Amino acid sequence: QVQLVESGGGLVQAGGSLRLSCAASGRAFSSYDMGWFRQAPGKEREFVAAVTSSGGRTRYADSVKGRFTISRDNAKHTVYLQMNSLKPDDTATYYCAGGVAGSYGVWGQGTQVTVSS
Repeated sequence: QVQLVESGGGLVQAGGSLRLSCAASGRAFSSYDMGWFRQAPGKEREFVAAVTSSGGRTRYADSVKGRFTISRDNAKHTVYLQMNSLKPDDTATYYCAGGVAGSYGVWGQGTQVTVSS
């Protein structure tokens, strides 16, 4: 069973950057599609970005396209989310998730990102 631990969150001013990391334990990581999701207070969890198991394909929510980049290093069992040009609306708890066939069955505990105006 894969376990996921996020890190890299924090407080940043609008226009700044952060890089989130999600470290995975377990041999199955390299076979998992990985995604980042976020949940702001009072809102539902929403999709942010995803990358296929090989890293060959990515997709993004329209709200982050051009600002965020998802990547993975299967040798390090880690997936990243580089976030640039951050906006106050990006404030949320960010979760990484993994799974196969479009179903995310494994989730991390989340890392808080706060963007001040």
